[in-house]
Amino acid sequence: MYEDMARAALTNNRWRFASDQEVLSRLVAAPTARWSAAYQKPTEAIMISAVTVNDNLIQYDSYGSKIYCNEGESSEVVCDYIFRANEPDWPPYFVVAVEYVMAAVLAVSVARDPQMAQLMEAKADYQMRQARLRESQSQTTRKLNTSRFITERRS
Repeated sequence: MYEDMARAALTNNRWRFASDQEVLSRLVAAPTARWSAAYQKPTEAIMISAVTVNDNLIQYDSYGSKIYCNEGESSEVVCDYIFRANEPDWPPYFVVAVEYVMAAVLAVSVARDPQMAQLMEAKADYQMRQARLRESQSQTTRKLNTSRFITERRS
């Protein structure tokens, strides 16, 4: 159960320590319908966060190990994704959150104590919120583009 819980915890947020980007390889065979191009999904990706061309988000669908979109052959399609980061690379706040997630699972399966399981689930939820808060502070704060609102207000 540990691996399932670890992978689930890694995919519940865009953790920077488990995020990466990769230029996708265009596949020769075109999709059957709806999309004009198929690309190979990164092999270590457990969740796709975004697909971009020239830093602009594009529409896409993910089917199995492929990503479909409507980009031309000359486009460089980049995929942002979450991968299964190794435990030594996890920051302490994430380690503690996963420990509480596992404690909740073990309280049910090993100790068979529903009250302890509820307590551990509450602590796991709190620790995961704290981990997301700390993770959000690990990058430059994005400035809100207010020019559109100011223009409307002045018109």
